[in-house]
Amino acid sequence: MSAAGFEFGVFSFGELTHDPDGIPIPPARRLEELLTWAEVADQAGLDVFGVGEHHRADFAVSSPQLVLAAAAQRTERIRLTSTVTVLSSSDPVRVFEDFATLDLLSGGRAEITAGRGAYVESFPLFGQSLDRYDEYFEDRLDLLLRLRDENPVSWRGTTRAPLQDAGVWPRPVGDLPVWLAVGGTPESVVRAGRLGLPMYLAILGAPARFEPLARLYRQAAAEAGATPGRLGVTSHFYVEETSQGARDTFFPHYSGYISQNMPRAGRLDRDALDAWASPRGALFAGSPAEIVDKILWEHEVLGHTRFLAQVGLGGLGQRETLRSIELLATEVAPAVRAALTRRGAASRPR
Repeated sequence: MSAAGFEFGVFSFGELTHDPDGIPIPPARRLEELLTWAEVADQAGLDVFGVGEHHRADFAVSSPQLVLAAAAQRTERIRLTSTVTVLSSSDPVRVFEDFATLDLLSGGRAEITAGRGAYVESFPLFGQSLDRYDEYFEDRLDLLLRLRDENPVSWRGTTRAPLQDAGVWPRPVGDLPVWLAVGGTPESVVRAGRLGLPMYLAILGAPARFEPLARLYRQAAAEAGATPGRLGVTSHFYVEETSQGARDTFFPHYSGYISQNMPRAGRLDRDALDAWASPRGALFAGSPAEIVDKILWEHEVLGHTRFLAQVGLGGLGQRETLRSIELLATEVAPAVRAALTRRGAASRPR
């Protein structure tokens, strides 16, 4: 894919932490902030906006498709995706209908990112057994893809009632993209490759250790006779004009976020944040130039063509979050694309 096709976007799970004044963020306010992020990302020229799904008191979004439908009415060109839809505990028929509706409302801008989810609270909530965790995902992914590609559809699986010549409406504007989100499980990578589906790698550890997974993805596609889909990466993100300013601003918020959402990582002190934000670390927190260099290095390692930045972490203020989104669009994205264009020109035979 050409440098012009390298895509940038932002996403959020809509977590409810404390704002800079120490006040818990109410769900209604957080949802309005998310819609403003979508507007600013769209106006600044980013390619993708996403929201994730959780069913907990500390997150505002349980239905990404509803939030994205609201965002569709406040944006013009940005693609709208779930990050992720927890397909294991969802009815694929309803998921397809909702995203097809979103696709119509947005003029063909909808995408689905299907995943197992990092949390399992949806299983008891919807009366499902965790013992069938893998079975639910595989079965329902199969149905979702059939619903996308066939209408009417006949299908028989193990986790819901069969369908016989069932018409599912409405239909999307065109092909409704379905991405798979992978946290690092080789079996999930192989599945995405064999199906020829685009895939996200959630980069939460050293990026270099994900290189074998990117290679496995393309190898699995080749062995199955499939064309590998696009590869995207997702990363925690904050950018300011200077690296010191970015880390000073971000540290207290990000430390709180890690304590609340990744307790196994332990307490994040400032030295650890600086290490995570180093040139080969997983955290994208620094100046535009630093972010550009890290994306280009990661691209050399993984060969990805979409970068999704998780923004607004830890109750970071609205002004700082919006500025970070704007810098991603106006300084980071153009510089990365220009560098990739130069690399492509240098690699072409003369």
